[in-house]
Amino acid sequence: MKLATWNVNSIRARHDAVLAWISRVEPDVVCLQETKVEDDDFPTEELLRLGYAVATAGQKSYNGVAIASRLPMTQVAIGLVDEAEPSEARLLRATIEGVRVYSVYVPNGKSPSSPAFPGKLRFFGRLRDTIASETSPGSPAIVCGDFNVAPDDRDVFDPVGQRGQLLYHPDEQRALSELLSFGLVDVFRLHRPEGGQFTWWDYRAGAFRRNQGFRIDFVLATEAIASRCTSASIDIEPRHGERPSDHAPVVATFA
Repeated sequence: MKLATWNVNSIRARHDAVLAWISRVEPDVVCLQETKVEDDDFPTEELLRLGYAVATAGQKSYNGVAIASRLPMTQVAIGLVDEAEPSEARLLRATIEGVRVYSVYVPNGKSPSSPAFPGKLRFFGRLRDTIASETSPGSPAIVCGDFNVAPDDRDVFDPVGQRGQLLYHPDEQRALSELLSFGLVDVFRLHRPEGGQFTWWDYRAGAFRRNQGFRIDFVLATEAIASRCTSASIDIEPRHGERPSDHAPVVATFA
């Protein structure tokens, strides 16, 4: 199974680029975040023509997650386990070939001093509870998406200057560590231990050209399937395109 995750920062704005990338890379499963459209405006028909079944959790102008799969999807569910009616479209999951796959868009948090920041930290705990309610570390599960936090110094272009700031705050890192303690493995690091590999670059100040980025998009897998990961990489080619997303796709292959 070749699985990809990508925060597209508006499927409407990136429609052609996303479809072209999927056609070129041909992943079996694609998890998308920040689609920013309601379900009726998602390019479901185009993906169906490419051979993908589609599940979406859309929202007008904000958030939005989706999963497209060339393999059958079952047990599709939306939202966190404690949400009767999700107010924000941030979590979608489905079972694919016996693997529970989660497409996640963690709140940004705005700034460490913002009232939104504690909500970001709570989201990690609620996500862990949701995963624990449906699977176990011994069962195959993949949790992927935009987590809006860089785990360690290798994942930030300027760890000294950014430490304590949004995306690289110790409280965010602790929240991510608690999620990982469920029994999740960052499969990118199994294959690429070096620093300087990023998935997000600010649009401003030539950040991409200068490689002033953060690695905040992950493919996390339980041990039951992480041991089957044969490759993992960040595809920066779409970031070179015209009007690109500020994120690059992460691609992982499982035997």
